[in-house]
Amino acid sequence: MRSASGKYSPTSPRPVYCRKKLCGTNYPLSICFIVVNEFCERFSYYGMKALLTLYFVTYLKWDKDLSTAIYHAFSGLCYFTPILGAIIADSWLGKFRTIIYLSIVYVIGHVVKSVGAIPTVGNTDVHIALSMVGLILIAIGTGGIKPCVAAFGGDQFDEEHVSERQKFFSIFYMSINAGSLLSTLITPVLRGDVQCFGGDCYALAFGVPAALMIVALVVFIAGSSLYKRNPPQGNILLQVCKCIGFAIKNRWRNSKHESKRKHWLDWAEEKYSKRLIQEVKMVLRVLVLYIPLPMFWALFDQQGSRWTLQATRMNMAFGNSFNIKPDQMQMLNALLILLFVPIFDLVIYPLVRLCRVKTTPLRKMATGMIFAALAFVAATLVEINVVKTVVDPAPEGKCLLQVINLAQGDISVKIPNNDLFPDAIAYLQDPPKYEMLELEAARMELNIEVSFSGSKVVCQEKFEDQKAHSLIIYKVDTNLRCLLVEDNVEKNTDGKPYVRFFSTLQEPMNITVGQVNFYAPPDYSMSSNDTVDRNEYPAVHCDLQSEDCPGLNLGLLDFGASYTFILMKESGQIVAHRMEDVKANSVHIAWQIPQYVLLTAGEVMFSITGLEFSYSQAPSNMKSVLQAGWLLTVAFGNVIVLIVAEGAGLEQWKEFVLFAALLLGVCIIFSVMSIFYKYVEPENMDKINLEDTKEEDEGDGKKSSMMLDKTGKSTKL
Repeated sequence: MRSASGKYSPTSPRPVYCRKKLCGTNYPLSICFIVVNEFCERFSYYGMKALLTLYFVTYLKWDKDLSTAIYHAFSGLCYFTPILGAIIADSWLGKFRTIIYLSIVYVIGHVVKSVGAIPTVGNTDVHIALSMVGLILIAIGTGGIKPCVAAFGGDQFDEEHVSERQKFFSIFYMSINAGSLLSTLITPVLRGDVQCFGGDCYALAFGVPAALMIVALVVFIAGSSLYKRNPPQGNILLQVCKCIGFAIKNRWRNSKHESKRKHWLDWAEEKYSKRLIQEVKMVLRVLVLYIPLPMFWALFDQQGSRWTLQATRMNMAFGNSFNIKPDQMQMLNALLILLFVPIFDLVIYPLVRLCRVKTTPLRKMATGMIFAALAFVAATLVEINVVKTVVDPAPEGKCLLQVINLAQGDISVKIPNNDLFPDAIAYLQDPPKYEMLELEAARMELNIEVSFSGSKVVCQEKFEDQKAHSLIIYKVDTNLRCLLVEDNVEKNTDGKPYVRFFSTLQEPMNITVGQVNFYAPPDYSMSSNDTVDRNEYPAVHCDLQSEDCPGLNLGLLDFGASYTFILMKESGQIVAHRMEDVKANSVHIAWQIPQYVLLTAGEVMFSITGLEFSYSQAPSNMKSVLQAGWLLTVAFGNVIVLIVAEGAGLEQWKEFVLFAALLLGVCIIFSVMSIFYKYVEPENMDKINLEDTKEEDEGDGKKSSMMLDKTGKSTKL
């Protein structure tokens, strides 16, 4: 109620506009809903994306190159679709309705993706189809709302509240990184520590991000009555494209008949205003600088693909009680961003300026490229040491072979036309490595001569190319016997060790390792090969019908290893002799921290500075155009990785070197280009705009005068 003077009395209810703001501030209450919406959406996106590479490799059984290619194809699509979202919002639906409708598409994509991760839903082809449809819908949803949410948040502020709007964008950016940090910590735990359908629970790990996206949509709709909604103003991006297209077309038609103009865009003057043409010129100057930038993103986005796959072949134990997941390492980027942004702004940049070094935006971006290249140099050094524990698969026409001697004495093994085992093989000796055996056919039978204590036996065994085999030599009474078994030499993608049991006992045995049960058949037979948790196993439960089995000491089953345990009776007790077929991961995952530190430092200097540079160098109504151009550099960066992953066929460390060298070369090109770039100061930009507006007004005035002279009447143009 108003008092007699027309003012609100202290006891009167607050006016409507006050109820739409946070108490005592100029912050609209609506931004709370937008910030929470962004936190939940980023949680859903990064939580799902953190699992993708391992999902492709372990669940869909794709190879690492195809998995990397699809991962980056999805990432690239997520940065192509913002242009679609911007066009829809600015030309048709407006930001509010675009966010609502595309968020619904986003939710459907998450649900479809989660259903595709349920093993009981169809066969592998169905899982692949659902996964791809889900990813396409997610890319349309997340990309479509990307250019709308932040801008919609900025629209909630009045024009005079500039400082409040700037603080909102800082809070908005923090919510993005908070969502990313928490999701990359939580979803890998849901994947690996929760078991469902007999394995890693991808359905749950994808389902939780789906639930968060539903929450994001509900929260955003809940604030509907508070939002300030600006109607669609027409898409400036389309106007820019039409202006450029008309200039090219007009120049092509008339270049032979008219004199040359100062700039090729001046050929658009017949249809478009001088101010628009001038602004397009300014934008194109920046977009030309964007041409080398995709190479940075080609390196940056490999955190979720190549670097995650590298982590699967490393030792992930921190002490005896905590093991990190390979896909959890991505949370380092979000965590370091939160730490580095204030450190760079408050400490590093001021110190550099104290040293009288001019820190221009383009110099910062070039330095960020160098840091990213150094990150891949660090990744290369790690990869070179990681592969030392990896068994390279046999190529076509060859197979891998190791010999396990259970004959209770030294033996010698001879293979026709080969000299693979020149030295005697000791009893229960752990084979040091696999030998490469050449075959004349894809499947070939060989006569293998085994000598023991002066006697010889010839074993006929069939070998297959591109496979790994163990030849087990054992003795029954006084006779030598041979058994050829196929081995798994590929490291498990989640780092868990492989275990199998070869029994020399006369009775079957059941063995429980952690939560996994093994059945070891009697009389020199091999159990199935399965993964167990990385742990110390001093007394594994075993079950033998005729006598007690006090427990088997398997020792530490470490990350990435493959073990064969030989079960035999010694001194009246059953023991398990360990053979390490594939060596355990010897490089600790902490060695990935330097490459994450370098890459995140590069991101702070490159990405954040690049956004500020784009904003400052663009006319006020062209900022969305440069934002679209910036997002496209991310998309094309992912396309580069897709091409290299599928086409280069290099060893991983060589691929890392290639990317580092390419980025350094691009950095040199970018640095040369930046020398010739002239910065536009905000006050000069305003001056240009005012001069162009004045010229347009003068031109319009002349046209009006001419029409007035001819008709004698005033005409509204």
